[in-house]
Amino acid sequence: MSQQEQPRRPQEPVKYGDVFEVSGELADKTIAPEDANMMQAAETRVFGHTQKGGTAAVMQSAATANKRGGFVRQGEATDLAAEQGVTVAQTDVPGARVTTEFVGGQVVGQYVEPRPVTTTAATDAETLGLDLQSAITIGEALEAAVQTAGNKAVDQSDAAAIQAAEVRASGTNVIAPGGIAASAQSAANHNATVDLDEDKIKLVDVLAGATGKLQADKAATRQDAEGVVSAELRNNPNLTTHPGGVAASVTAAARLNEKADI
Repeated sequence: MSQQEQPRRPQEPVKYGDVFEVSGELADKTIAPEDANMMQAAETRVFGHTQKGGTAAVMQSAATANKRGGFVRQGEATDLAAEQGVTVAQTDVPGARVTTEFVGGQVVGQYVEPRPVTTTAATDAETLGLDLQSAITIGEALEAAVQTAGNKAVDQSDAAAIQAAEVRASGTNVIAPGGIAASAQSAANHNATVDLDEDKIKLVDVLAGATGKLQADKAATRQDAEGVVSAELRNNPNLTTHPGGVAASVTAAARLNEKADI
């Protein structure tokens, strides 16, 4: 290998905030080799292998660069990963399985796998008065966000996304008093005045049972998803959407509905 081809020693460590949409203490943590190993093991337990180009692969590349740069040692783990864990969780929603990856309690990756409706599931759904052959609604997408980002403190971007979702579900621009959009805005206003995360109102507090709280509901479409994504982006200082959050869930629902051609 020529001198020009040799990898250059990195000048700064690769941190979680450099490659993932995370915040707080985790964003400033250097990705360590044992963090990557834990994510590889978690992905292998769930998928049977690591995802090509997925979260574990990104973490492994970052950890290798950090080790080469002398910023971490082999076998070293960040305190947040060691104390709060590196996990992969799966949630079933109508027509799909959502896999979400966490480091230190924050979402670092998400995969949506379309799943056919089985005969047994259809029978159970009929017993419960549900129709799994119908499309995933906006309300169901909001409830799915509880599973993937329920512990996230509600901020202005969440409130805007929830309002956009409610407006599209109801077909009217009138925000229902006491509805999920009004509750989300109230939560965001409250959280802006609170310092401790444990004292803040979380998405699960606002979106649990969202389907029953909406005055009307409808199948999620690409246009609905674009509206919700736009609202979340406009109200986020970093111009990003939260992994597994409101916009991501509505987008996943719309994509699955398109694939199912419902």
